[in-house]
Amino acid sequence: MSSPESKLPKPWEHAKSDGTHDALAERFVQSLTVDRRLYRHDIAGSVAHARMLHATGLLTDNDLSRITDALNQIEKEIEAAADDWPGWKPHLEDVHMCIEAALIEKIGDAGRKLHTGRSRNDQVALDLKLWIREAIAGLDERFTDLYAAFITLARRDGQVIMPSYTHLQRAQPITFGAELIAWLSAFERSQTRIAALRDVNRENPLGSGAVAGSALSVDRQHTADILPLGPPTASSIDATASRDAAIDFTYGLAMVAMTLSRWAEQWVIYATNEFSFLRLDQCYTTGSSMMPQKRNPDMLELIRGRCGAAYGHLVALLTICKGLGIGYQRDLQLDKQHLFATYDSVVESIEMAARIIRTARLDADAIASTLEGGFLDATSLAEYLVSQGVPFRTAHQIVGRLVRRCEDEGINTLAGLGVEKMNEACTDAGAGRPCDEQVMEWLGAANVVKQYRSAGNAGTTGFEEQLQTWVERLGAMDEGSSA
Repeated sequence: MSSPESKLPKPWEHAKSDGTHDALAERFVQSLTVDRRLYRHDIAGSVAHARMLHATGLLTDNDLSRITDALNQIEKEIEAAADDWPGWKPHLEDVHMCIEAALIEKIGDAGRKLHTGRSRNDQVALDLKLWIREAIAGLDERFTDLYAAFITLARRDGQVIMPSYTHLQRAQPITFGAELIAWLSAFERSQTRIAALRDVNRENPLGSGAVAGSALSVDRQHTADILPLGPPTASSIDATASRDAAIDFTYGLAMVAMTLSRWAEQWVIYATNEFSFLRLDQCYTTGSSMMPQKRNPDMLELIRGRCGAAYGHLVALLTICKGLGIGYQRDLQLDKQHLFATYDSVVESIEMAARIIRTARLDADAIASTLEGGFLDATSLAEYLVSQGVPFRTAHQIVGRLVRRCEDEGINTLAGLGVEKMNEACTDAGAGRPCDEQVMEWLGAANVVKQYRSAGNAGTTGFEEQLQTWVERLGAMDEGSSA
């Protein structure tokens, strides 16, 4: 059990009676191990703040020059040394005070002036928003790579006809490419949701101070004009107490994790011997310590499993904030560990997904061998009857009876019944004899996927149109990223 030890007071604790401290308390309160990754954003905010102080007469020309030069030097030192930078001192608690201490060590009193009119409370709120803005841009690059992987696979194997599933039961025939486009649509929606946060949380908290602002001539619009966030926050109290930006971003990341998990689950199923739709590259499977034959889809399973952690971090953030009054409280220090962990995990999962998709191989023969099972063309037959004037609900009932008749007679396909038996069922239902040989053009998986006409359909025409749209969109993304 540690006991209090004597030590010089921290730079912000001169109101305390002496310099005693407890080693556990020092470790307990620090956030440096988590927030040091904000150093570039903290320095960018400090430079903007220094320029504002100079513009309002609170810093001299010489002060500004020395501060900006020293901050630039500190940034280079951190980039070179990373975690080994000697300025990382846990007793200073966080990235803000470590950088300030290093600044003062380099330039003395000019460095001591930098904290004029601001607090760690508005510093961290700013740094977090700047980091999120940069993180969103990093996600955009990963999404583009993921889209490219899907499109590469769609171009190669997209025309393969396969069953679709609802309730994990065979539903209607589709092209494999249409399913890949469906995943693209889901991931694009996640990206759009996250990109919208640039506008939702674009106000600049710098200059709000600890809670109430400052009596000095702090020009918040000046720093807002320098930094890429938008106008100053309307309320200094809310600006330092809110973690909406972190919660929103974590929610957006959790939605990405959910979509990744759903995709991983689908492909885990497709890679089983029972389905044999997909073969995963050996780089993205693992063996068993006991069973020599195993090729387990562990990467997919871990992508699926990481979704639970993303949900946990989101709930943790919401729970941290739910009991806090409208002012900064130290609980908020814990936000970053949940946000950063979620971001790191989701980024890695997206990168892993792109690699798995690029190297996967569709087993078209295995899919074809069972393709006609399950009466995938039942809906198509009902729609054929509709095209012949039969009301849909009546057509639905007729086809249901025909499926049952196939099963009773050991016939594996609706086409195997023949036109006469189809007409018998229609006559019994009071629908006349609407079927002729043309009905065969509506039966069989290969015919069905050619019949789909509705916008966004999962057949041949829908897949080809959607693929072309995505190819053009990806080209525009590539041009944008290289501009």
